[in-house]
Amino acid sequence: MRYKILDQNGMNFLTMTIVEWIDLFTRPVYSNIVLDSLRFCQEKKGLVVFAYVIMPSHLHLIVRTDNSIGLSRIIQSFKTYTSNQFLDYINDWKKPESRRKWLLNHFAFNARKNRTNSKHNLWVGDNHPIALYTPKVIRTKLNYIHNNPVEAEVVNKPEHYRFSSASNYVSGNGVLDVTIIEDIWNDTGFVFTGM
Repeated sequence: MRYKILDQNGMNFLTMTIVEWIDLFTRPVYSNIVLDSLRFCQEKKGLVVFAYVIMPSHLHLIVRTDNSIGLSRIIQSFKTYTSNQFLDYINDWKKPESRRKWLLNHFAFNARKNRTNSKHNLWVGDNHPIALYTPKVIRTKLNYIHNNPVEAEVVNKPEHYRFSSASNYVSGNGVLDVTIIEDIWNDTGFVFTGM
């Protein structure tokens, strides 16, 4: 069952997963492709990133957009672009990728299985969107994102994980600029829909 982003300009929690839960992001080069693409979407497409974490096989985001094209189209474009960048890297025999043949076989198999129009399918089609309207749910998802690497026993503290916005919230510095969620709450606890 595919879930749809119902509020195209509202704050959403998204999960994007590599097919078969393949641990693609154990190599930093792929995480950096994700970060570069998110940065581009922030600068050129109006994506507002509040929180993120890139785990070995998936990423979680809290995002929204002011853009009239809507969040679904931005995410679709993001997935298409990152897939192409991942494949360019994997197919470049000058790049170090010990899993090259294995990855390409799995991505090709998933393209056939899911009857996509491409030779390779890297991302699961669904993003499992959850619309975020209340401070309680927002805090729950924010904590979930930042504690994911701790729960996976990768780090002891959320802010020690490089590919996460936890350090943005703790020290104000991170590898990707984010909009701190506390900055948009009003006195009654509701989230502003516009900036």
